[in-house]
Amino acid sequence: MQENFEIMLSVDLGTGGPKVALVTTDGHVVASELTPITTQRIGRSGATQNPLDWWQAIVGSTRNLLSSGEVKPDQIVGIATTGQWGSTVPVDVDGQPAGDCMLWMDSRGYEYSRSLMAGPTPFRIEGYGIDRVLKFIRKSSGAPALQGNDPLGHYLFMKNELPDIFENTAYFLEPVDFISLCFTGVVKATPASMILSWIVDIRNLGNAKYAKDLIRITKRDFNKVPELVPTGSIVGTICKKASDELGIKEGLPVVSGIPDLLSAPPGSGGMDDYDFHLAISTSSWMSCHVPYKKTDPFRQIATVPGVMPGKYLIANNHDTAGITLEWLRDILFSSAQARPKYSEIDSLIEKVPAGSGGIIFTPWLTGERCPVDDRTLRGSFLNLSLDSTKDEMIRSLYEGVAFNARWMQDAVEKFIKRKVGSIRFIGGGASSKIWCQIHADILEREVHQVKDPLVANVRGVALYGAMALKKTDATRIKASVKVDEVFSPNKNNQALYRELYGIYKGLYKKQHKMYATLNRSSSPITRSKEME
Repeated sequence: MQENFEIMLSVDLGTGGPKVALVTTDGHVVASELTPITTQRIGRSGATQNPLDWWQAIVGSTRNLLSSGEVKPDQIVGIATTGQWGSTVPVDVDGQPAGDCMLWMDSRGYEYSRSLMAGPTPFRIEGYGIDRVLKFIRKSSGAPALQGNDPLGHYLFMKNELPDIFENTAYFLEPVDFISLCFTGVVKATPASMILSWIVDIRNLGNAKYAKDLIRITKRDFNKVPELVPTGSIVGTICKKASDELGIKEGLPVVSGIPDLLSAPPGSGGMDDYDFHLAISTSSWMSCHVPYKKTDPFRQIATVPGVMPGKYLIANNHDTAGITLEWLRDILFSSAQARPKYSEIDSLIEKVPAGSGGIIFTPWLTGERCPVDDRTLRGSFLNLSLDSTKDEMIRSLYEGVAFNARWMQDAVEKFIKRKVGSIRFIGGGASSKIWCQIHADILEREVHQVKDPLVANVRGVALYGAMALKKTDATRIKASVKVDEVFSPNKNNQALYRELYGIYKGLYKKQHKMYATLNRSSSPITRSKEME
């Protein structure tokens, strides 16, 4: 590594753990390290992590990467963080966690969110009080989830069920803002990091600000809301404590943190309007920049502040995508010694014909968000027989995640009133060439496998940070991100996949009442699971 390269220290705080990288200001990932973090499961609906585990992992990885000597500490010119969003860290007056982080999949606040968002009116739409949901959509482009698995649900749960933590909390922060606090000692947030709180008026992106009426509706304490600064601004500089821990110089600029949805466009090279990308990691989404603010509450799609000035970004989500493969692998190969690597799993299914012997997998392991918002949905393998094989089940999972992406793509096309073009593919799922081809076949679109897709988000947030520091721009970013391979739809599979997709997208309508019965909070089945 030449010593004249300027380096961004880049952090991607995924649900599986933080990935730290040293990235040049033109997007070359010199080195990276991922540290797995344990998620504590609480009953069927609780999921937490210790925020201090994140910081200790970031410190350890930074020191490990710098110890190789490939990059010298004085080459680092700035720091930027991306990661999970819709999670909530309670922080005390000293900037320390007052309790564990409630993750985006933690829906223990379900009853409180549902009651609050219904309001006193008898006039409701999809469970929301019409007057309340319209106020939120008009200003913030969305509304708190009735499932309770977002900052409002977390806030209400802590207020009602964890009063000691609530009283000791000075601020409720998103994970990326907590990491910025660790770097700088300063508490700040942005319209981007506060997206899923739905309390920021984003009608004028140049003057986005908190909407006090929305804060009042959600019964938040305004004093516990962090100061808002523009997305892409410098929130502070590295404090002495952090510089000593990390082994880098004090005073380096720290760029405001952003959700991984926002680091994906620069990470995929899709910076122009309608440059689509598909990300498959733990969760998945399909997005691009658009020049307007819009909301579709029925399909759970909205536009949120993007990384480009004056631009919005399409927001949608499938909670369980790549993690379904991890889940199935751990079940089918229970012995850690016998557990294959993901690349080896690809080889297991190479000879399985398209259609997986008629098996259909639905990847709704924690419910679904888009194009339906239903926390009671669950995953399933349909049409199993005595002749079904393990390899067919695995391929059906690959296809099921792609069918779910097609379901989202259909909703997105209705939202933007135009066809989705070619798609840049990033995340762990994009590392699999066979999964790339399956997506191309089922989406019926060219799929562009972005180079080094596993590090797309750390690359993206580094480029976002470099852009904030005036060291690059959108045109150079688009040119710098390379594509490894282009996968075109296989027309030989078209008729089969169209037939299977027709069956797939009808499953929700046919099965959702069954799942509601099996998984409602009052169900004896659910209560017995909670007691395990």
